[in-house]
Amino acid sequence: MCSILGIFGLQPGDDVGALRRQALELSQKQRHRGPDWSGVHLDEGAILVHERLAIVDPAGGSQPLRSSDGELVLAVNGEIYNHRELKKELAQPYAFQTGSDCEVINALYREDEPGSFLNRLNGIFAFALWDRARQRVVVARDPIGVCPLYWGHDREGRLCVASEMKALSGICADVAQFPPGHWYDSASGKLQKYYVKPWRDYDATRGVQVSAQELREAFERAVHRQLMTDVPYGVLLSGGLDSSLVAACAARFARNRVEEDDVSEAWWPRLHSFAIGLEGSPDLAAAEVAAAALGTVHHGFKYSFDEGLDALPEVIRHIETYDVTTIRASTPMYLLARRIKAMGVKMVLSGEGSDEIFGGYLYFHKAPNAREFHEELVRKLDALHNYDCLRANKSMMAWGVEPRVPFLDVEFLDVAMRMDAQAKMVDKASPGKRGIEKAVLREAFEGYLPDSILWRQKEQFSDGVGYGWIDGLKAHAEKQVSDRELAAADKRFPINPPQTKEAYYYRSLFDQAFPGTACAETVPGGKSIACSSPAAIAWDASFAAAADPSGRAIAGVHNAAL
Repeated sequence: MCSILGIFGLQPGDDVGALRRQALELSQKQRHRGPDWSGVHLDEGAILVHERLAIVDPAGGSQPLRSSDGELVLAVNGEIYNHRELKKELAQPYAFQTGSDCEVINALYREDEPGSFLNRLNGIFAFALWDRARQRVVVARDPIGVCPLYWGHDREGRLCVASEMKALSGICADVAQFPPGHWYDSASGKLQKYYVKPWRDYDATRGVQVSAQELREAFERAVHRQLMTDVPYGVLLSGGLDSSLVAACAARFARNRVEEDDVSEAWWPRLHSFAIGLEGSPDLAAAEVAAAALGTVHHGFKYSFDEGLDALPEVIRHIETYDVTTIRASTPMYLLARRIKAMGVKMVLSGEGSDEIFGGYLYFHKAPNAREFHEELVRKLDALHNYDCLRANKSMMAWGVEPRVPFLDVEFLDVAMRMDAQAKMVDKASPGKRGIEKAVLREAFEGYLPDSILWRQKEQFSDGVGYGWIDGLKAHAEKQVSDRELAAADKRFPINPPQTKEAYYYRSLFDQAFPGTACAETVPGGKSIACSSPAAIAWDASFAAAADPSGRAIAGVHNAAL
C-alpha cells in the first residue's frame, strides 16, 4: 500500500508552480504510508502525488502509472491480487510500462467503464485515474473500504482526494470519507455504487448450504492470493481464532512463490508471526501455543502501560478517529507495527472481518432468528471501514507496514455470506461445541489448530493484550477530565458528544489534531458499534446501558457462553 493525493480541475490562470508545491507539502503528511519513493504528475488539468510502499515490483512500478501515450495517469493505494488473470482476459493489447499489479486498472479503463470493471477486481484499493484527453477523473474505493480515502474541495472549488484526512483537513472545509464500494465520475458529476451483492438480502441466502470443505478451500485460496509479494512478510498472531486460521493457511503456502505459480521456492520461506501485549497478556500466551503448533518463527513483544499511554496522541493523529474501542485496540497495534518495521518486514496478513462475517461478537448470542442475525452481519460489514479496517490499515501504515485481510477477500465473502445465517447462529441447546460463536468456521478447520486455540472464547483485541490496558486507560482519563467538563461535553463537542471521561479524553486529543466540524463528522458516533447497534439493544435491552464496549463489559453474555 501507499498514499495518493490528487488535485483536479486546474484552470489556465492557476499558479501551477504554487499548486505543485502545495500538493507536495500535503502529500508529505502521509508519507509514512509510502516511505520508499515519491512520484508527481502535473499537467494543465491535474496534479497527482504518490508516496510508495514497494511490495510488488519494488525495482519498478513507481507511480503515478502512465499509459504509453501519456494520456492516462493513475495513482493507486492498494493491491490487485488477480492482476495476472485480468491481464490474460484483456480484449485488446495494452503496453504495460511496469510490473505493478495496479497498472491493470489503466488497461481495463481502456476497454470498459468503471462501473463494470471495478467488480472484476479482487483486491484492496483506493485510486484516482486521470484521463487527460477527456479531462475526466475517476475516483474509486474497494468494496469494504480496507484502504482509506477522503475527498473534498479547496476554496477555489477544485476536487481534492487523499489517502488520509490529515492531508486535506487544512485546505478542504468539506473533507469527508469517500464511501467504500463506490466510484465517482467527474464527467457526470455522479457518485455511484458498484458493489451490490444478492447476499445482502437474507431471502437470497435462505436455505443455502455451504459445506465445511467449500468454506475451508475458499479461505485457503484467499490467503494464497494475498501472499503475493516481492518483499519480506509475516502474519499477525494474537492466538485468537481468526489470526490463527490466517497463520495456519499461510504456513501451508509459505515455502513457494505465489507470483510464479508455486513452482519456485519462496524468497523468504520461513513464516514469521508477531504478537504484542502487556506482561501476562492472554494473547501472548495463546500466540505461543499457536506458533508452536504451526512452526512459525514467532516474535512476541511486550509493551508497558506507560509506553502505550505516551503513544496515544500520535495514535489518534494517525488513525483519525475518536472511537473508544478503535483507539484502545489501535495503540498496541501501532506499537507492534513499529517493532515489525524494525525487523525489515513490510507486509503482514491479519484476521479482520471474520467477526462481521460469522457473528463473532458476543452479543450475537442474543440474536432471535437467522434473518436478524444476517441483517446485522450486513450492517456490520457496511460499517467496518470505520472501525477494524481503519484500525488495521492506519495503525500498521503509520510505520509503512501493509496489512492484508484475507477474510475480506471478495471471492471468500461471496462464499461465506451466501450461507444461510442459521448455520452461523449459536445453538446452546445442541450438545458439543455448537454453543460458541463462529462454530461453523471452527468446524471447517478441525485439525488445523490445537483445540485450545480453535475453540478459544472470543476476546476483543484490546482485552486480549492485557486487561490492565483498558483499566489503566479509564483510570488515567478519570484524572485528566473533571466531572464538570464531562457534564458540559455537549457544549464543547456538539457533534457526537462523549459519554465517558475516557471518550472525552480521546476526543480532546482528536480535536487538537483535527479541529473543525467536518473532521469530527467523519467519525460515526464515537462509540463501539457493538454497543450502539440498534439490533443489539433490541435483542437485549441491557446493551442500551453498556457505555463500555469491552468484551468483558458484556458480562452476562460472556459468562453464559463459557
